[in-house]
Amino acid sequence: MAEQILQLIAELGLHPGDRMPTENELATQLGSSRTMVREAVKILSAIGRVRAHKGRGLYVADDDGMLGSGRWGGFFHPTDLDHVYMLFEFRRVQETAASRLAATHATPAELRAIEAAGETCRQGYLTEQVAVFDRGDDDFHLGIATASHNHFLVASVREARRLQRQSSVIGLHGTVGGHATEAVEEHAAIYQAIRDGDPDAAAHATAVHLDNTLEDYRRQIQRRVFG
Repeated sequence: MAEQILQLIAELGLHPGDRMPTENELATQLGSSRTMVREAVKILSAIGRVRAHKGRGLYVADDDGMLGSGRWGGFFHPTDLDHVYMLFEFRRVQETAASRLAATHATPAELRAIEAAGETCRQGYLTEQVAVFDRGDDDFHLGIATASHNHFLVASVREARRLQRQSSVIGLHGTVGGHATEAVEEHAAIYQAIRDGDPDAAAHATAVHLDNTLEDYRRQIQRRVFG
């Protein structure tokens, strides 16, 4: 249902900040119950795709986040490997902290959102659909940041991932990457630790995942440069 709502947003041409149909209208347009729509909206809200304003309705979320979309781009160069490695170092710091907090603060709806994102990523890998894999990967990491209940972590995770996408497009040319198989299982380990309420295990699993992702990026770059 969450995927159907996202598809409807695209079909309606809605942009960040635009008001969405009400839950009743969504249920009618999608041929579903209001209960299912409400649950899907909770998931989309948890991963930062939709914002619900009490008394005002539903709105498409602003992807720029608190830091603004161009704030860090002034000094980040996606073709500079040193910058890419520094970005991974930064992601390791912020995302291990987010995972640790999520293990303590995650709500049931946020846990379901993280689990659903991990499954989307898995399906993208199994069907070799890069866009689906990437969307699931984004929603997974942003879902964890959201579950940390720290607005600054949410904004910084979103911005760091936006910058990494730039370097990935240049360095990996839209491929899933050789680390995809392990990444899916690493996501599962992170989710399980957060679900179990184990901050240390969540932080460790996240660190392992990011270290392996960086190592895969290095291998891919070396393969492209040196054959």
